[in-house]
Amino acid sequence: MGANGSAGGRRIRVGLIFGGKSGEHEVSLASAQSVARAINRDKYDIALIGITKDGCWISGDHALKELAAASPSPLLLPNGDPTSSDSPEHRVIDSWELVPQDAHSLAPVSPLAAIDVAFPLVHGPFGEDGTIQGLLELADIPYVGAGVAASAVGMDKALMKAVFQAHGLPIVDWVVVLRREWEMNPDGVIQQIEKAFGYPCFIKPANLGSSVGVSKAHNAAEVREGLALAAQYDRKLIAERSAEGCREIECSVLGNDEPIASIPGEILPKREFYDYAAKYEKDSGTELVVPADLSPATTGQLQEMAVKAFRAIDASGMARVDFFVERGTDRIILNEINTIPGFTAVSMYPKMWDKTGLSYSDIIDRLIQLALERQADKRKNKTSYGS
Repeated sequence: MGANGSAGGRRIRVGLIFGGKSGEHEVSLASAQSVARAINRDKYDIALIGITKDGCWISGDHALKELAAASPSPLLLPNGDPTSSDSPEHRVIDSWELVPQDAHSLAPVSPLAAIDVAFPLVHGPFGEDGTIQGLLELADIPYVGAGVAASAVGMDKALMKAVFQAHGLPIVDWVVVLRREWEMNPDGVIQQIEKAFGYPCFIKPANLGSSVGVSKAHNAAEVREGLALAAQYDRKLIAERSAEGCREIECSVLGNDEPIASIPGEILPKREFYDYAAKYEKDSGTELVVPADLSPATTGQLQEMAVKAFRAIDASGMARVDFFVERGTDRIILNEINTIPGFTAVSMYPKMWDKTGLSYSDIIDRLIQLALERQADKRKNKTSYGS
């Protein structure tokens, strides 16, 4: 890559990877659509690489349209294909056409072979959990966001909490329940949760985001319902104490070895908690307040803790860190970290950076450059022992 980020004088080919086999498939399509609309086409070409809910990979100009048609979502923006353009200079690159192909070969060329850097926008399992990151590592392709280990820890709420606890970061009490334990001894599991922290509490799949499969329980019957719901999405379940009377505050982090944090924002859901409907339904009434109304001291503490959480899991590129702030005392409790946060133009991650002074298009550009910088750093590693 040249000093200006170009690849041999041409535009950098960025592979947007989206869709995936998880309950966050539709959120991923919306993120990809927004990035495709906003990326600087004078600097980057894009290759669309979609993953269906069945795990099939498709590429080419219409990959996003095909997945959107198969899974209609109100999250997608109107006005047709966000990647279409009358200018041949700004077209979408069909991944297959960029690689010389042997006319006598029957083997297809991978769409990953055609790109300079990957931009994974696959939220949840099979994308945010280190699986795609591992594939890209094996293919030696630079990619945006956290590496394999950080992605895996950031996705698994049980591992995440253990790492945060080991780093002395304040978190709520929690209990881990395996689906098999729940199926074999539901009454015993409910008693364990009641003994640990009582009600209200939250029940969640350990490996999912966007509040998919999450419920708030006020009694044993609701715990039973919540565990049955969460068990549909994961073999590992989490029950945790509810942070009652707290504000929901988020902070964006950007960088590799020297990460920085944005100004915080606040979530004001009209529903009892910030569930999937509150996040994505148009008329949910949820307010996103940026910047959050906090004292300078609390703002500084949140930013410092966000960076500590980022470093605790050895994240890179981007992450959104979610907190609870106790009313009256401003005591901070760390909730979780998201290594591929919702990335539409109106998602909290870019909104907080916008108010900090970095536009949506600039964030995309910076993330791509961070991916290339990290790849250059990794190539300093020796791959053989001895002289």
